[in-house]
Amino acid sequence: MRGTVKVLQKLGIVSIALLAWSGAVSAQSWTAVLGFPGGSAGTAMLRTHGNVMVQDSDTGQWYELVPDLTGSYSNGSWSALNPAPNGYAPRFYGSAVLPDDRILFEGGEYNFGVLADTKLGAIYNELSNTWQSVAAPMGWNSIGDAPTVVLASGTFMMGDCCSTKQALLTNPTTLTWTSTGAGKADPNSEEGWTLLPAATGNKVLTVDTQNGSRYELYDPTSGTWSSPGSTPSFLGNTCGMPIVPEMGPAVLRPNGNVFVVGGNGKTAIYNSSAGTWSVGPTIPGGLVAADAPGALLPDGHVLIMASPCMAPPASFFEYDGSDLDPVPGPPNAVNDASYHGHMLILPRAGHILFTDGTTDVEIYTPAGGASDRWKPTISSFPGQVVRGASYTIKGTKLSGFSQGAAYGDDVQTATNFPLVRMIDSLGNVYYARTYNFSSMAVQTGATVASFTFVPPTAMAAGPATLVVVTNGIASVAVTVDVS
Repeated sequence: MRGTVKVLQKLGIVSIALLAWSGAVSAQSWTAVLGFPGGSAGTAMLRTHGNVMVQDSDTGQWYELVPDLTGSYSNGSWSALNPAPNGYAPRFYGSAVLPDDRILFEGGEYNFGVLADTKLGAIYNELSNTWQSVAAPMGWNSIGDAPTVVLASGTFMMGDCCSTKQALLTNPTTLTWTSTGAGKADPNSEEGWTLLPAATGNKVLTVDTQNGSRYELYDPTSGTWSSPGSTPSFLGNTCGMPIVPEMGPAVLRPNGNVFVVGGNGKTAIYNSSAGTWSVGPTIPGGLVAADAPGALLPDGHVLIMASPCMAPPASFFEYDGSDLDPVPGPPNAVNDASYHGHMLILPRAGHILFTDGTTDVEIYTPAGGASDRWKPTISSFPGQVVRGASYTIKGTKLSGFSQGAAYGDDVQTATNFPLVRMIDSLGNVYYARTYNFSSMAVQTGATVASFTFVPPTAMAAGPATLVVVTNGIASVAVTVDVS
């Protein structure tokens, strides 16, 4: 946003509980999550044990949303997490969940509400509820609202927000930086980075904001960018201000196409297998998505937010593969501009957590369900587990078909990593901690991946069901014995 204001007693009871998770909803709806303790709910990140951490905007304080024992987030409870390191209270910044389950935050266009393009960063350890400051890359004067992405290998990649075309990779263990991204034709400002399917070589797509209608691809093997061609039209939008053109979200769908929403209300579709573009539908009513969120729904639709340029009211649409269909908005949409909104995919049936910088935290319930072929599959799992011990699960499609949600350079809330949901012998729903993701690649087909999970100590002993959930889509359930 450069320059803007920016088993129950029997296994049979477990089966009944599972049915509650499988029913489709007849229509889209919004449900409020009551009781946010802070003054302004901002960026939300999904933790690998199913809880959601939400920043109190322009402060270093974060709060955790814990689903209740039925798995409901709307009826969940809030608690305060330890605050970020002193001096670091960013807004519009880079963020990512790492394969070891820590969450990395870098930069910020604002710090404590003041335009700063800070080069500060911090990493959150969810196991210990502690923070560690991260040293800025040598020679960088700013990070700001930087584009970031976790590559298929699990390596975190970050671009300079403002002044150059440079990018860096970080070693998640040592948190040291290595230069990458030679050949970038366009500065990184206002760009979003979209991880493409494994069949493309795990490349990263970006649409240029300052280089006309060009687009670029990053090859992680060579560490270089290339500029294969142009989008159907220019997609950026300055909203009449002397700023770098703004973009909307770019979301990879299960069919391998990226739905790119322009800041000017136009959209385009990138076919990642063919390397070709086509024109998408125009957002109705003259609305635009100049800095706006989008999220993949379980049925492959994409939920987007739009508004007049940098002004309320906001409207919401679902892209169904051909058209943009209007859907209801949350209660505060009348007061929202598109850039106010953030979206995060929850592990409960692909519901979308929505925050807009107020205390009104909302959950969007989509109407459609996931195709069976998009579900993660479990090929190897322990038949018996001890609470608090570590175990390995192997399977396919564990990191999903997409990063899931997008915004651009300002907010990154990817969920292409596996969660484990368990229903114990009393019918209570728990999420196990997961980590050691062997891959963060998307659309990996029959390639087997693995990860580690730890059954919660609070679970009741006895038979339990277990599913792997990625991007809100759950696998077929298996049965384990908890002892």
